[in-house]
Amino acid sequence: MRAAARLAAIALTAFPLLTQASFSGAADAATLRWGAQRDIGSLDPDSFGDTFTLAFLNHVYEGLVRYDGQLKVEPALATSWELIAPAVWRFHLRPGVKFHDGAAFTADDVVTSLKRATHDTSPLKGNLSAFKDAKAVDPLTVDVELTGPYPLLLNDLTNIFIFSKPWLVTNRTELPTDVGKNIEGYATGHANGTGPFIVESRQPDQKTTLNVNPNWWDKPKHNVTRIEFSPITSDATRLAGLMSEQIDFTNAVPLQTVSRLEGVTGLKILAARELRTVFYALNFAEKLQDGSPNPLRDLRVREALDMAVDIEAIRKSIMRGYSRNTGALVDPIIPGYTEAQEPRLPLDIDAAKKRLAAAGHPNGFAVSLVCASDGYVNEEQICQATAAMWAKIGVKVNMTIGPRAQITQKRVAGAFDITPLGWANEPAIDAYSILLQVIHSKTQSAGVFNWGNWGGKEIDDLIDLSANELDQPKRLALMDKALMLSKQQTLFLPLHQQPMIWATRDTVTEVVQLPDNKARHWLTRMK
Repeated sequence: MRAAARLAAIALTAFPLLTQASFSGAADAATLRWGAQRDIGSLDPDSFGDTFTLAFLNHVYEGLVRYDGQLKVEPALATSWELIAPAVWRFHLRPGVKFHDGAAFTADDVVTSLKRATHDTSPLKGNLSAFKDAKAVDPLTVDVELTGPYPLLLNDLTNIFIFSKPWLVTNRTELPTDVGKNIEGYATGHANGTGPFIVESRQPDQKTTLNVNPNWWDKPKHNVTRIEFSPITSDATRLAGLMSEQIDFTNAVPLQTVSRLEGVTGLKILAARELRTVFYALNFAEKLQDGSPNPLRDLRVREALDMAVDIEAIRKSIMRGYSRNTGALVDPIIPGYTEAQEPRLPLDIDAAKKRLAAAGHPNGFAVSLVCASDGYVNEEQICQATAAMWAKIGVKVNMTIGPRAQITQKRVAGAFDITPLGWANEPAIDAYSILLQVIHSKTQSAGVFNWGNWGGKEIDDLIDLSANELDQPKRLALMDKALMLSKQQTLFLPLHQQPMIWATRDTVTEVVQLPDNKARHWLTRMK
């Protein structure tokens, strides 16, 4: 057990919480009406590594472990664990747990779920990259074998949810679905977890309704008996619902409305910065989307684009001062960050033009910019502003803007020259997340989100070394070096850590807001 504790200590580097809101509450149960900016991608938690979807589904499904109110790992469906070999963890499962259909939770469910999440076709396989195999020792004991010593297993498991094996088999949905590739199955529209709420109904893009699970194994910390989740893409409509008392909670308040809402009686605004860093991803394919040779493969061109972005203008005019400008790919509280990653290239239009000319593009060139209308905070406005900035150095932007579902398919297919990408390093809360899933070259278990063929062997080797390094200072140094190489090669154009603005009606008396920007309504209380 001492070895397991040492690994956990390495994995769980402490960091300060950005914000936590809590108000005294009443005991009566209530319906929570949740107005969101967009819908979840699916009811299948293995269908896409989307933080928002997984956060919502955590109300229905659970993992072996979870993060507590301080973002520290605590037991969930597993009560304890230990290392029985350098690369084998043994998990002892919680007895008496039932799935929503009444089936008993057993080790077979865990084995099947881990193999499903890491299947070759799983979009979530990068979230459990070190997994090799799992076997049931007895009905309440599971051994998980890894590819080698690995310090972040517990962190990774917070976002790997457990299915009922009989339910998967009965409904012929043993294989994961895939939102990005438009592959659906029974689990896309149906659910059967062990979590605090049960799916009553789902109407995609309209409403998903959850009812409280009266047989949840945990001692409820909430008094919410029903959640009515409605995706409302129109900011004006969503806020009108909040102000007219038709919505109790939203995790998507437009920045430009905060000052006005702060004075409204009966509303509470919760403003903080989340872990997510937003940056531009560049496609390194030989040809641009229009078939012409790709100038983005030239470092001087990438630097010119970076130097033409007026990030302070974006912070002030578009982000209303709530974002944090950065030249790094990870938030300062993420293990693996160093101050050396922070400096940005200076804003310098003349120098940017000279770099383009030296690269053979004195008159600029044209690129496609693919952006979501309902994606990252003010993503569409950021793209429009950046296009105008790049025009000053002769780069013409052909912009495609559409709903997230449509844009996601383009991104996954590499159908872009430049596109915004945001990464919060969840569930690991460690720089290894972005290094493995985004920056690493695409392999069987790495580079799941490497949509633009960026990176290379030198960076890959550093990432691979960090995966099995149990000495924390050495591991952090390896990750820092990989991130610095990415920076020196300008593989991405970092912008900022984006803000998170929530709002509640006074019907909500207690809500927890953490920097991972995940709503946890099993901790919410209402009047």
